[in-house]
Amino acid sequence: MMSGRGEPKVEMRTEKLLIRNARQIVAVCSNGERVLCGEAMKNPVILNQDGGNNGVSLVIGSDGLIKGIGSTAALSKGIRFSKIIDATGKCVVPGLIDGHTHPVWAGDRVHEFSLKLAGASYMEVHKAGGGINFTVEHTRQATENELYATFKQRLEGMLRCGTTLVECKSGYGLDAETEIKMLKVIQKAKRELAIDVSSTYCGAHAVPMGHTSGAATIDVIQNQLPKIVKLIKDGQLEVDNIDVFCEQGVFNKEQTRRILTAGRQAGLALNFHGDELHPMEAAELGGELKAEAVSHLEEISDAGIKAMAESGSIAVILPTTAYILRLKHPPVRKMIEEGVAVALGSDFNPNAFCMSMPLVMHLACVNLRMSMQEALVAATINAAASLRKSSTHGSIEVGKVGDVLILDAPRWEHLIYQMGNHEKLIEYVIKQGDVVHQRDSNKR
Repeated sequence: MMSGRGEPKVEMRTEKLLIRNARQIVAVCSNGERVLCGEAMKNPVILNQDGGNNGVSLVIGSDGLIKGIGSTAALSKGIRFSKIIDATGKCVVPGLIDGHTHPVWAGDRVHEFSLKLAGASYMEVHKAGGGINFTVEHTRQATENELYATFKQRLEGMLRCGTTLVECKSGYGLDAETEIKMLKVIQKAKRELAIDVSSTYCGAHAVPMGHTSGAATIDVIQNQLPKIVKLIKDGQLEVDNIDVFCEQGVFNKEQTRRILTAGRQAGLALNFHGDELHPMEAAELGGELKAEAVSHLEEISDAGIKAMAESGSIAVILPTTAYILRLKHPPVRKMIEEGVAVALGSDFNPNAFCMSMPLVMHLACVNLRMSMQEALVAATINAAASLRKSSTHGSIEVGKVGDVLILDAPRWEHLIYQMGNHEKLIEYVIKQGDVVHQRDSNKR
């Protein structure tokens, strides 16, 4: 096409978003890494403004994917933008990823908190009819709409704290009807909310009252799972993972193996609880089965660490759990030194009511002795890998989804350093190039 003066007319294309002149863009990865382990966790990729104070810019395309990172002049040539955000003096980091939550339930357990403060253990509360069993009773009674209303509020709270991808479990039903009800609630959120969701079937979260673990194992494998698989095949559900609470007095190692094997045969990823309250050789089992992830691991053995490092299974560490239950901390430093990929999760549930991944990262640094760089890696690319999503999420790289946070701070570390100030620090939460949360300017 020619202009009026006989010169070629440059066709302008339109992209969704330009974030320009940031002081820092924390890309985390730059070479398409699936996961970062060992020393690599200490060295996430960070792009800084140059000595002349020329900032770093980011383009997110009309398809919601990242198109370029670099100088504003180079990135914006021949492009119109639907929206431009000036990030001068500010920092851009990937959207945070929460690798372990239980956010669908009815009936809070605030009354149990005082019992725990007085010294009651998790299992003592559980055996007295509290804990998971209390939540199961209330969740069974709640309607699908009632569960969705509170679930939606919780996910929106997580989004405001910077989480753009979250793993969500069922597990407060313990029967086919309620587990399916919970999975349908999660499915609705997948379709309707701005946050991305990885869904997990956790029918083996506890042994139902009046049942044995053996009977519960059979029910999960022969009754619950086949019904869920049928709904998946019929297109009514999308379920990504299967989980089991491998614990003394719940499901033993062999029962866990049987349930996980059945889940894998159904096409689900293995992402389960293990070695939390007692050493169960769950990490060894995870390594043997090449599970995508094992969570908790407060009681992991040296052999379990070696097995997970060799298999590539990711350790999803939950700092809130040890904090609230006053458990010993998982040996995260040894895991990292031995080559285990460590991820983080909030463990949001009625027992650990935490929606904030920045707070989780803070606890990981203070209590588990992770560096801030390691905590960021664990809450981004490694958490994405635990959910089989690191090819699309978890870092700021060309071709990945445009999920980022803009921090009103001169260094990205403020995300961890500023304890409990995230409603002021996080200025924008951006999902696939769309602003899904913006800080109230009156709260600066």
